[in-house]
Amino acid sequence: MVGFGHGEGAWVRGAQAGSVSDLEALFRAHWPRAYRAAYLIVHDGPAAEDIAQEAFLAAIRALDRFDRRRPFGPWLHRIAVNRAIDWARARTLRAEVGDGEVPELAAPGTHPEPAGGPYSKATAQALASLSPEHRAVIVLRYLLDYTPGEIAELLELPRGTVNSRLRRGLDALQDRLPEEAL
Repeated sequence: MVGFGHGEGAWVRGAQAGSVSDLEALFRAHWPRAYRAAYLIVHDGPAAEDIAQEAFLAAIRALDRFDRRRPFGPWLHRIAVNRAIDWARARTLRAEVGDGEVPELAAPGTHPEPAGGPYSKATAQALASLSPEHRAVIVLRYLLDYTPGEIAELLELPRGTVNSRLRRGLDALQDRLPEEAL
């Protein structure tokens, strides 16, 4: 994770003042993890790219309201994860109401996975089968290394809800994964 240090604080201040180079520095530092968070929730490369871009643009538009004493990365991840959950929910709803052809989630390998993918194809498929809410907390906790407390803050949920979703999500993953993948 990009640390919150003098560089990031200066970039945020500069971006708030209109500096394109500071905005670019924030983008370079945080784009990969925002894309990865979105990808791990939606399992669709082009959609994840769109979601991460929209999240970054939304963060930039709201930069005047950003508290510079806080790290930028978790704020951006919150926006990206919430947009990815919304996208996945909308996709599920479209499929349920039969609104045209809705392709299945892209199989791992269809679009290149972000570098450093720590899980097998079976794990990726099991993760893709979870609800967007369960997938989001699993991704944030085990693939992006946020603590349950940080997840609760990022998603504006009670800590007990986060813990419950983590437990249910892990139980569902265990039920869906072949014995050798555990």
